Amino acid sequence: MRILIPTPAGDAAATVTPAVGRARALLALGHGAGGGVEAADLRALAAGLPPRGITVALVEQPWRVAGKRVAPAPKTLDSGWLPVTARLTAEHPLPLVVGGRSAGARVACRTAAASGAAGVLALAFPLHPPGRPERSRAAELLETGRPTLVVQGATDPFGHPSEFPPLPPTHRLLGLPQGSHSFAAPKSAPLTAEELLARITDMVGDWILELVREG
Repeated sequence: MRILIPTPAGDAAATVTPAVGRARALLALGHGAGGGVEAADLRALAAGLPPRGITVALVEQPWRVAGKRVAPAPKTLDSGWLPVTARLTAEHPLPLVVGGRSAGARVACRTAAASGAAGVLALAFPLHPPGRPERSRAAELLETGRPTLVVQGATDPFGHPSEFPPLPPTHRLLGLPQGSHSFAAPKSAPLTAEELLARITDMVGDWILELVREG
């Protein structure tokens, strides 16, 4: 079910896939600056996590809903995110995990405390612009104030797993054996695209269920 949600930045949209059976958590996922919620990893999580008791909401930022091609400034992205999490948690009163891929992960990190999230999922976190490691965005990740899972491809030009700084005890870095910024890999890679997405989905599901049990 796709619903429109008013925000100061315009209408956002959320496509919600309810948990199967007893719902244990709500995962709200945002997209990157170069694509929408059709990204393969977001779709895989929306398909694979509800059978494990996790309701998944794929959130389209207002600029995407409006048909624009260029993402706005971070403050505008954040203002378009918080009303969505408030609406989703009002309709689904469950432990909230916020997350997204790339720019969506940055939004989730910056707004984790304000959204009341129990944790943050950062898929393909853009640690720095490609070829510009001196322009680090690590502070956004380190300062979420919430347990955080980072899922990073081995060949991601926005930051290889080995480039990440030491993380707080509350944070976990899942460095994949392959995968670009979109988690794509050549046909010669050990895992097929489907196998890699299945591994990501399994590990994310395990982490969320562990998080809400401990909470």
